[in-house]
Amino acid sequence: MDVMRILILGCGYVGFQLGAELVRQGHEVFGVQRSPDADGHLAKAGIKPLIADITQREQLNALPLPFDWVINTVSSSKGGVEDYQQTYLQGTKNLIDWLSANPPKKYIYTSSTSVYGQMDGSQVKESSVTEPAGETGKILVETEKLLLEAAQSKKIPAIILRVSGIYGPDRGHLFLQYLKDEAKIPGKGDRLINMIHRDDVVGCIITALKNGRSGEIYNATDDEPVPQIHFFRWLSETLGKYMPPFVAEDEMPERKRALTQKKVLNRKLKMELGYQFKYPTFRQGYTAEVKRLDDAGLLMITPQTR
Repeated sequence: MDVMRILILGCGYVGFQLGAELVRQGHEVFGVQRSPDADGHLAKAGIKPLIADITQREQLNALPLPFDWVINTVSSSKGGVEDYQQTYLQGTKNLIDWLSANPPKKYIYTSSTSVYGQMDGSQVKESSVTEPAGETGKILVETEKLLLEAAQSKKIPAIILRVSGIYGPDRGHLFLQYLKDEAKIPGKGDRLINMIHRDDVVGCIITALKNGRSGEIYNATDDEPVPQIHFFRWLSETLGKYMPPFVAEDEMPERKRALTQKKVLNRKLKMELGYQFKYPTFRQGYTAEVKRLDDAGLLMITPQTR
């Protein structure tokens, strides 16, 4: 096996796990964060910590080029339009500029399935229209365009992964709400959720690094887009806990992203890259998380009254 020199930008929920797995596979891994690795958790995982903010072009000059593989999993900290503009669009411009003199063999960018603005419950694949209603989604589309142009002009061998809602250990908005008795089901509960387990995001990135082609886009999402009502019904039966209450759609608090209604397909990821899911649906993924919480004595099911 060739040992790759790898740079991961953004060592958060996905990036850290990715780095730890690549170290385990015998690669040399550098992890970039905005602030110092104070508790040493990167170093403990065998990841060499570096400090830089990709929104500041000059800070990238201090990073020790060249790298064989570069993965950008940086996420927006505040979530607003301005932060998206800086983190994704400007950050990507800076990275293309910095890397074009010493391009890696592969560059992976984790985008989002929020680039699909479909509202009609239709199936979406990588060639589907990307016209999101929300401003943040539009910024992600612009960022993708920059990378596809860079791949076409042979500046950077960029591959885009459009990642759906990530869940896993201590993560999963609706699941955590349900455990705290704060979940509500809007309307009839027919809104579709597209999900992927964190370990499968890591698996998709590694598979794309090995088998992905420059200039290609792949949807990183599991096999089963599921209506909210079916998701909560499964949780209710699995945990022996009542279903959340139904509320009118307009009673739900405002979301950061514009709401969509679509089934994101992963066929290209599986057929072209040969990726096999560790958790093909939310059932396997959340069964593992429920077991983890139960084994650690952290699964508190509050008694409920009707």
